[in-house]
Amino acid sequence: MLNVKRYFLLIFGITILFLAGFFLTSKILAITDPCSSKSGSDKVSCYDTQISQLNSQAKTLSNQIAQYNAQINLTQLKITNTESQIELLGGRIDQLDESMNSLTIAFSSRAVATYKLSRFENNFIYILSASDINDAASRFHYLEKIQEEDRNLLQKLQEAQTTYKGQKADQETLQKQLQSQKSLLDKQKRDKATLLSVTQNNENTFAKLRDEAAAELAAVSGLGKETYLRDVNVGDTIGNVISSASGCSSGRHLHFEVHQGGSVSDPNNFLSSISFSYSYNSDQYGYYGTINPNGSWPWPMNSPIKINQGYGATGFAKDFYSNRTHQGIDIDSGSSTQVKAVQPGKLYGGSYQCGGRYPGTLLYAKVDKGDGTTVWYLHMIPQ
Repeated sequence: MLNVKRYFLLIFGITILFLAGFFLTSKILAITDPCSSKSGSDKVSCYDTQISQLNSQAKTLSNQIAQYNAQINLTQLKITNTESQIELLGGRIDQLDESMNSLTIAFSSRAVATYKLSRFENNFIYILSASDINDAASRFHYLEKIQEEDRNLLQKLQEAQTTYKGQKADQETLQKQLQSQKSLLDKQKRDKATLLSVTQNNENTFAKLRDEAAAELAAVSGLGKETYLRDVNVGDTIGNVISSASGCSSGRHLHFEVHQGGSVSDPNNFLSSISFSYSYNSDQYGYYGTINPNGSWPWPMNSPIKINQGYGATGFAKDFYSNRTHQGIDIDSGSSTQVKAVQPGKLYGGSYQCGGRYPGTLLYAKVDKGDGTTVWYLHMIPQ
């Protein structure tokens, strides 16, 4: 009796543990993906809402990764929906194809028969040979009825052909949409992998890069301490890029930025076309950005020019900059650390104290052209 009691207690305990484990697992899954239990348009709306919320909260690595996961899940859901639409449309197109074949065969055979009948019925001698006028009239109306049915059949065939062409066009549009969604999914997965690689999945590294980005924005917003050095001309040496990691900089590079009338301008519209290379592979162009210089200004560093990040809403900028935009171009040179003025004006040397977990001093130079144009050179020692 005692053994039986222990047996039932053991079974009861295992059941409780199982239910507790199931409950905790469900809770963990719900936290990982709060939209997993939804379906259809509700699931799409859930992911859209989650992405919007995470956009404003992405101040930590975990939140940023959660945002990528939500974007990836949403894109995968859209791909599944598009594939289902293509499959459904494909079935309809196959049915239309069969219907058109059947209608075409039917119309062809009826058209031949009707043509023969019309020739026969329109024969004057045959009409005269009719037994009476009622017989002739009946034959005439019968022919009219047959021709009317043929016209209806032809109309159905034309409508089927029009619908078929429309469905085929829709299918091609969906195929293009599917390809675009798959490309976006690949990019999102690459960007997530790059973020993990850049930060080495380390919250402190992520925080440091965000602090560096915040310091750049603060410096060019006029929060730095600046001293007038001298007037400069185009091509004058104004300092040197810091050759290693420094305050507010994770490594050697020159952040080059142009402002006009107090607003940020695209440096590509000012710098001249030149031979250059990227410090990253082509599969990371979407994350670090590309450049397209088409202006007339000389470059601030000597050739060979290497690009570390492009201008605009790069993947990197979305991960680390509060305004989600990289306002300049990050440049390096393979021959020297020398930095030159690309426009004449008054040269200022500036500094900004980085806060956050990694305090340091961001050194920079700026040249005020005097016509509302200001050129910024960050992460360099002005002289």
